Amino acid sequence: MQLIRHPLLSPAPGTQRELVSLHYGKTGGQKAYIQASLHGDELPGMLVAHHLRLELDALEASGQITGEIVLVPMANPIGLSQFLLHAHLGRFELMSGENFNRHYPDQIAAVAAEVEPQLGQDAAANVALLRRALKRAVAASPVDTELQSQRRTLLGLSCDADIVLDLHCDAQAVMHLYTETPCWPDCDPLARFLGARLTLLAQDSGDNPFDEACSQVWWKWKAQFGNRFPIPQACLSVTVELRGATDVTHELAAADAKNIVDFLRWRGLISGDKPALPAAVGDARPLAGSMPIKSPVAGVLTFLQPVGADVKAGDVLAHVIDPITAQITELKSPVDGLFFARDFLRFANAGMRVAKVAGHTALRTGKLLGA
Repeated sequence: MQLIRHPLLSPAPGTQRELVSLHYGKTGGQKAYIQASLHGDELPGMLVAHHLRLELDALEASGQITGEIVLVPMANPIGLSQFLLHAHLGRFELMSGENFNRHYPDQIAAVAAEVEPQLGQDAAANVALLRRALKRAVAASPVDTELQSQRRTLLGLSCDADIVLDLHCDAQAVMHLYTETPCWPDCDPLARFLGARLTLLAQDSGDNPFDEACSQVWWKWKAQFGNRFPIPQACLSVTVELRGATDVTHELAAADAKNIVDFLRWRGLISGDKPALPAAVGDARPLAGSMPIKSPVAGVLTFLQPVGADVKAGDVLAHVIDPITAQITELKSPVDGLFFARDFLRFANAGMRVAKVAGHTALRTGKLLGA
């Protein structure tokens, strides 16, 4: 294993953070990139990365890693260090207010213009050509801030990968995934190995999150070049929501790490007997059918349904109780669907999103992700 340190742009004299990447296997074949805790206060991914590192160390020692596997066990040193009054604030950079998982730079048009004269009818050669040009473009992109340098570093490590797994978590939730619609055929086996109850699909959900920055280049290039050149969907990029924020146990993390290794073995990056594809325990639904549950009033929040419940439109999911008037406001599901995530806060502000129900029908438009 090769450990590489990537210094970030210094935000002030005497201060500099760094990203660390662990490199297993060899280049030239399939590449998998896995990162943990891009939101610095989402910790299940870091523990999964710890167990994954133990698995990969053993696999490398026995010569079983046949592809290239890059692991970033802590993808956000900026967010990891942000505390205010003992509260960890790892989702937004305090300097800019920007979400660490948004606004990744787009090199699609520039790369297409550069390589178009060299593209041909060999799909594999086209993929290799586009990956090399994309990696150069990302490395050459200018940065002015520490946050921009972090984004450039992460994208530079991942943009040429066949598989990208971005390990996150929700507040309280079942295991679920986000990926782009063109990736679903390749994502289905991953969902089975991880035991995901739900995969949410969208094609360009808005604001260019990390996973889509890695995968959307391929379907956008395909659309741009049309039938002139074969351009496959050469990257499966997935946001893996590892249940809830407090699901940080060795038992869960070790099982998740083993499931990721089984998927990589199934894909051919690790030698040995190919594991059987598990039965699906969930399904894929449109991200536009994932309905946020908002509280119209402020008050004490108590849930009546557990995460993982199948609910019907009109079912009461939670009560919001005004402690002064004792008035109870019922929060109901707007659709039939899976009650897959809810907040861990138990006081709701007026207008606060407190839960999510995934229906089967696309109902929302515009930007589909939360803040």
